[in-house]
Amino acid sequence: MDRTAFDDDRLSDGYAEQDEERWVAEPPKRAGRTAFARDRARVLHSAALRRLAAKTQVLAAGESDFLRTRLTHSLECAQVGRELGAALGCDPDLVEVACLSHDLGHPPFGHNGEDALDQASQAIGGFEGNAQSLRILTRLEAKSFGHDGGPRAGEPVGLNLTRAALDAATKYPWPRQDGRRKFGVYTDDLDVFAWLRDGAPGQRQCFEAQVMDWADDVAYSVHDVEDAVVARHLDIRALPGAGAAEDPEGLIAVARGYAPDADDAELGAAVERLTALPFWPTSYDGTLRDLAALKNMTSQLIGRFCAAAERATRAEHGDGRLTRYAADLVVPREQRLEVAILKAVANRWVMQREGADDVYTRQREIVLELVSALRLRAPENLDPAFRGSFESAPDDAARLRVVVDQVASLTDRSIVAWHHDLCT
Repeated sequence: MDRTAFDDDRLSDGYAEQDEERWVAEPPKRAGRTAFARDRARVLHSAALRRLAAKTQVLAAGESDFLRTRLTHSLECAQVGRELGAALGCDPDLVEVACLSHDLGHPPFGHNGEDALDQASQAIGGFEGNAQSLRILTRLEAKSFGHDGGPRAGEPVGLNLTRAALDAATKYPWPRQDGRRKFGVYTDDLDVFAWLRDGAPGQRQCFEAQVMDWADDVAYSVHDVEDAVVARHLDIRALPGAGAAEDPEGLIAVARGYAPDADDAELGAAVERLTALPFWPTSYDGTLRDLAALKNMTSQLIGRFCAAAERATRAEHGDGRLTRYAADLVVPREQRLEVAILKAVANRWVMQREGADDVYTRQREIVLELVSALRLRAPENLDPAFRGSFESAPDDAARLRVVVDQVASLTDRSIVAWHHDLCT
């Protein structure tokens, strides 16, 4: 039989052999797909991606049949990122892998659960959803094991994605540092991190990661506003005028947190630009016509933000293929501030809505109490996938990290059930 039938396809245009290397070498595969297409399939079929269906985006998973979860957000981010990346010369499968992977590490209860797990794990370097995503991709998701004499011999190596895919999925390419809440790798995952960043210039994101990052910002800022309107937390009529000098709705004050380098006048102008757009809805009462108008707004805004980035990037870097470290994504300041306003809208009318503080407090209590209970009762109360790691852990710090891995893997519904069984 012709062995070439079992070789991977040729290199994707614009990429080098090093980009398609895997941490643990694999036997040749039947020809027909690129290495990045295989990466995409591995993430799509992963348990970690499926679990996102029951994890909070902004509004609680299950609160409504309409509202987004982490899974639907990841799929929408992937669609936005794939098209923008392809327009700029990236391998579309590679950008889609990054977008599908970027939220795999988010725990139950969204960023609120993330904060609680960070508090519970301060003694071992803390918790960060992006660092947890890398841990899932390279350690926790069941797919591949290290070979004798190679990296992590006999131990799991996650999905064993290509170097370029892991790099593209790394939004924050640095370990935890003083003054930076966001980071992309825990201390005990530095071995694979060093491998995937081989040749990378300092702490710079690769181009595909920059596309993923902007696609993420665009998707969730636009869609969170849509969800807030449909859930009746936000009256769309409140926004025109919210950017006025007196800031009657408190929107500008919240937006400063997303754009600390902008003054109130700039942010107010961003509100005025958005609400003056011809497709901006003037009301919402749940009719099919209003739903269509709201959906048109989301489509038009996504197109606005992506087209602006594409034009500005092409103006800076020309018409060639833009991949890896050959360029940086250029996003005009006006569009960055408009996205900051949309993020602030969800924060102001959803996260700060009446009664939300009580919900968030209870969620943090559930996370912290479950971590404490599992530390006392492990390994017998851990899932089998985590039990062996706990039993082989060399010290208390490593055992705590396994407990945190277990809790982070749970969905909004399952963490409540586990807490009920173990803590009440």
